[in-house]
Amino acid sequence: MGKFLKFRVQLPAIFTRLYPEAIWKIPSGEKEVYLTFDDGPAPGVTPAVLDILRNKGVKATFFCVGENVYHHPEIFQQVIDDGHAVGNHTYNHLKGLEYTNNYYLSNVEKAYKLIGSRLFRPPYGLFKRSQYRRLKSKYLIIMWDVISCDYDPNLKPDEVFSNVVNFVRDGSIVTFHDSLKAENNVLTALPKVIDHLLAEGYTFKKIDISKTRPFASSPWLQRFRQMREAASRQSDRA
Repeated sequence: MGKFLKFRVQLPAIFTRLYPEAIWKIPSGEKEVYLTFDDGPAPGVTPAVLDILRNKGVKATFFCVGENVYHHPEIFQQVIDDGHAVGNHTYNHLKGLEYTNNYYLSNVEKAYKLIGSRLFRPPYGLFKRSQYRRLKSKYLIIMWDVISCDYDPNLKPDEVFSNVVNFVRDGSIVTFHDSLKAENNVLTALPKVIDHLLAEGYTFKKIDISKTRPFASSPWLQRFRQMREAASRQSDRA
């Protein structure tokens, strides 16, 4: 398919009208691009992505699954410490179309208690219009302009690279995944994408239109550390 017909990578404008107040791209006229990562934090993958971003001097935005934050708080903390933005991707990576409004919204709120960000991206890029209407009053809904399709096991890293560099434009919000499923594609394609876009004159920005609270001071992390210390003391006495 031609560049402007690959709907899997760049959605037609008519689709974006489903959620008219969501943010699909942030054009400025200055060749800026916004890298985003969904589904983490994941051991091995997220730290490797952070290493790449750190080495390239690039900031990004991570849309985190609450359950993964619960199990890997130290990795989430590293995302914060490295100066990246974070967003909410529900607690259990829910497909909104399959759940009642109350269940879906409570799942989002459960994730918010850990992540503390008013940025939200629905898993799979889909949720009910009724869910959208209720969430947009509390969250800034961030979608994407270009999706790398790095999660597809049938794609090779070079194809993932092409998906991004062939479709990116000023203000593009580009979606990668810091997940085990995407590990090989994202870790191979990401540094090449960054180098290519830098050579093309792009600069990289994080999505900073959030009210993210410092995770290090969150009551949840304090409770988590207390529980871990108590378990460690009990193990020492055994």
